[in-house]
Amino acid sequence: MDIRKVGVVGCGLMGSGIAQCFAQKGFAVVVREVNQELLDRGIGKIRDFLKGGVAKGKLTQQDADATLGRLQGTTKFEDFRDCDLVVEAVIENMDEKKKVYAALDEITPKHAILASNTSSLSLTTIATATKRPSQVIGMHFFNPVPIMPLVEIVMGFQTSTETLDTVRAASEKLGKQTVVAKDRPGFLVNLFLIPYLMDCIRALDAGVGSKEDIDKAMKLGCNHPMGPFELADFVGLDTSLYIADILFEEYREPRYAAPPLLRRMVAAGYHGKKTGKGFYDYTKK
Repeated sequence: MDIRKVGVVGCGLMGSGIAQCFAQKGFAVVVREVNQELLDRGIGKIRDFLKGGVAKGKLTQQDADATLGRLQGTTKFEDFRDCDLVVEAVIENMDEKKKVYAALDEITPKHAILASNTSSLSLTTIATATKRPSQVIGMHFFNPVPIMPLVEIVMGFQTSTETLDTVRAASEKLGKQTVVAKDRPGFLVNLFLIPYLMDCIRALDAGVGSKEDIDKAMKLGCNHPMGPFELADFVGLDTSLYIADILFEEYREPRYAAPPLLRRMVAAGYHGKKTGKGFYDYTKK
């Protein structure tokens, strides 16, 4: 199937980036938020990102204007009625996602593919809210979406190979590389990342080394671009805890269990860069 028009549900950090990527590559895009204030904020993020790209010489003003010209903002699900692909990027809550998919199933054309940007929830379960489970698939982008080169494609139990082929082709048109994962908690990236982060937090709590030295060890000893505590702050400590709990609930293995230190930090509001404080203090930068 040829994807011509793309819908994006949610215009927050991830949704705005996804909408921008599709619009920059020539797709007509309609992006929805629950109210006009959040929609304006999300579109504003896209404008700012493009403005920064023009200032750095990474794209022309003409390209930036053309990208914005292909974007349509809305607060109505009805504006997805002629989309070939809709990517959902709402809160990581199964009940909320099911409500979105039930609405999309009624409004979008019968051929439309419904994709989720979920980082941890079951695509098979999400698909039960629709009458088209073979056309429900995961498209897990990574933050910041316009820069990160990977899309993790997740196959639900009933996802068809035709849906996979179409989504892979659309991802490649965005200039992204793809990997394909089965519908298991954590998929590929978080299945490996979360135990690594939890082990590093446990090592810190046990006094094996300071956070600075553990970060330096992984960057210089393993050639990682970011240390585990820098990365955890960037991802969000609350997000890491949420995914860890999902993985532990499924597998019941100690390596997925969130350390008490992480729970205390999240409870105290230390969520990482987005709140100004995590393992490191960003309020002075």
